[in-house]
Amino acid sequence: MLRLYNSLGRSLQPFKPIREREVRMYTCGPTVWNYAHIGNFRTFVFEDVLRRLLEHKGFRVVQVKNITDVEDKIIKGVKQSGKPLEELTKFYTAAFMEDLDALNIERAEEYPRATEHLKEILALIRTLREKGFAYSAPDGSVYFAVSKFKDYGALSGVKLDSLKPAGRVSSDHYEEKTEAADFALWKAWDPDDGDVFWETELGKGRPGWSIECSAMSMKYLGETIDIHTGGMDLKFPHHENEIAQSEAATGKKFVNYWLHSEFLMVKGEEMHKSSGNIITFRELVAKGWEPLTIRMFLISARYRDLVDLTEAALGQARSQRAKLQEVLARLRSVSGGPASVPQSVGAFLDAFESAMDDDLNTPAAITATMGFAKELNTMIDGGTLGRKGADAALDALSRANEVLGVLDFEEEPLDPRLAKLIRLRDEARERKDFPESDRLRKELLSEGVVVEDTPRGTVWKRVRG
Repeated sequence: MLRLYNSLGRSLQPFKPIREREVRMYTCGPTVWNYAHIGNFRTFVFEDVLRRLLEHKGFRVVQVKNITDVEDKIIKGVKQSGKPLEELTKFYTAAFMEDLDALNIERAEEYPRATEHLKEILALIRTLREKGFAYSAPDGSVYFAVSKFKDYGALSGVKLDSLKPAGRVSSDHYEEKTEAADFALWKAWDPDDGDVFWETELGKGRPGWSIECSAMSMKYLGETIDIHTGGMDLKFPHHENEIAQSEAATGKKFVNYWLHSEFLMVKGEEMHKSSGNIITFRELVAKGWEPLTIRMFLISARYRDLVDLTEAALGQARSQRAKLQEVLARLRSVSGGPASVPQSVGAFLDAFESAMDDDLNTPAAITATMGFAKELNTMIDGGTLGRKGADAALDALSRANEVLGVLDFEEEPLDPRLAKLIRLRDEARERKDFPESDRLRKELLSEGVVVEDTPRGTVWKRVRG
């Protein structure tokens, strides 16, 4: 049975969806003011593994991943670039989608943009005002009165009283609220906002950050959903605010399971702009790291454990992927042999499922997969794995990859010119012209193709990053 660590209650709990074979999941998407950094993608990859696992178990997943396209950082970007809000945010939204595809992250069912849901946002604010949970400030902004929601802090463990002296709640940067913990539902226009505003029943302004997620989640998924995910940095105050405003409006539980991924470290330090160690996914790719190698690294630690981005860690991920891709190529080349399926196939699948059911324990799942690959290589070398067993092993690895998403299962067609070089090398070996055979091997290697001589003939594979 799948068990997940629920941040609400801080405990490992059996997963039971609201609907029998359907899971509704909301994931906090990007704020599209720049390219997403690798810490962001750690969260997005974890959410993708969760989605894939649920699908692997036969659930239909309905996922909403919002696009925050109006926010303080975006307004700053508009000023700096001189581009209109829509042009700037559409550019970085498109870049984000490209990066998702490169990392083999499955597309969500909906990618709602905040600016396209003003109607739903205003309706939710209206409800909160009518129920007495929101108030208008002198400047026209509307705030949520946190003190009126008795369960505020249940998710994060933050005590309301501890917030007031320090005033450490929000990035609103507005001084009109009654209490320090109150957060903006609607921000009245300020000259610093420039051309970014909407004329509404609440006056000239723009929505607050947290209200966007509640409005869009309820529109597409309903008032109570199964799972809400995001990075650890969003637990407070963003997710705490979402719970307060959603449950105050509906009187119903907002989310049953909250899952949060831990921070990504860079050489032992948290990634922060102030530290100058922000690294984007695109920068890693530009340095020569293959996207699926990056994905392999991102799942090398369990999602709620810290992971440190280093050259060595990326190198290990690349080596693991290369070994797994190699065993796939070797399995495809198996012919004849015993007409049986080795017991290790079933044992591997059991170990893999057990690891993933344990709150997405991807390190244990990867260890099981690497151990299985080592067993397969031993059987292939010893001639004890036949075609039937190889097909069963390929199917098992394919099922594991449905969840992990780190391997390329498509057989790549070999360029006719390279195929001819392999044939010429085989002919040179047959006539014992080893210098020519070695020369052709080196030429193939320079083209990114490694050849391996086996009892069943020559097997080739591509060199991967």
